[in-house]
Amino acid sequence: MPDTNFLPRSSLDPAKFRDPDVTAKGEPRASVPLSRLRTVWFNTGSLCNIACDNCYIESSPRNDRLAYLTAEDVRGYLDEIEREHLGVEEIGFTGGEPFMNGDLPRMLADTLGRGYRVLVLTNAMKPMQRHAQRLLAFAAHGPALIMRVSLDHYDREAHERVRGPGTWAPALAGLRWLFEHGFSVAVASRTFWPEREDELRDGFARLFAAEGFGVDAWNPAQLVLFPEMNAKADVPEITVACWGILGVDPGDMMCATSRMVIKRKEARAPVVVPCTLLPYDPTFELGRTLVEAAQPVKLNHPFCAQFCVLGGASCSAS
Repeated sequence: MPDTNFLPRSSLDPAKFRDPDVTAKGEPRASVPLSRLRTVWFNTGSLCNIACDNCYIESSPRNDRLAYLTAEDVRGYLDEIEREHLGVEEIGFTGGEPFMNGDLPRMLADTLGRGYRVLVLTNAMKPMQRHAQRLLAFAAHGPALIMRVSLDHYDREAHERVRGPGTWAPALAGLRWLFEHGFSVAVASRTFWPEREDELRDGFARLFAAEGFGVDAWNPAQLVLFPEMNAKADVPEITVACWGILGVDPGDMMCATSRMVIKRKEARAPVVVPCTLLPYDPTFELGRTLVEAAQPVKLNHPFCAQFCVLGGASCSAS
């Protein structure tokens, strides 16, 4: 049975990620310009019904560092997108657990009603299930609404080692309900297990077949495997030269095409940050509006290296 104790815990060099312009070695730090704003994320709040091991955003039933966005907050940004002709195609909702926020159904109605493709990241447990009757109306939007459900492993014991005892059955029940009512569903998992990607996908394929879930485990858009993130682990800083050395295009980074709206606890208004990974560091605040946030992002955080540049991952649906 997979174990999580093998995860690397090397301490981050304190000299790294200090200066937004240069690395600890004095080399020019890489940055990513906004090529086009394709995806706007809304962090609906950092509260969650469970507390997962190694949650990068530290969501839990007690973490309210990010306040609930309101439907009016979201509407204001949707209005800005249309007013400024920003060309956004996709709206994402994340948390915390988005369904902890009672305004989420109103947000979904607004975004889907305006013709956006919508992605909701959820654990499919009780908070989502409490909204079941209101959610039924959205199933008719078909692939325009994707519910991406988190399962940390295809094995119950491994999943619950990360998410806590008793979390497996409710997640499967939520998945089953989504499929039974015609929703478009994807699954998100993690790659920190000591298994190759093909082994993980094969394990999930067996689970999906046994449960009758219509998810293609071999399709990276339907089963998304995210690299592990640990802000305290030692990782390389990304320099301007790294693009050529690694053969990576800065235009493929998440912050080249996305921004995220958050509202800090007790703040008077939301602010915009580069992506879903950096909600807490105030140095990554780019402004209050999406127009103000259309500025280059300096890759001055371990997650920039772990998740995006070296991990090659993105939270978007495509």
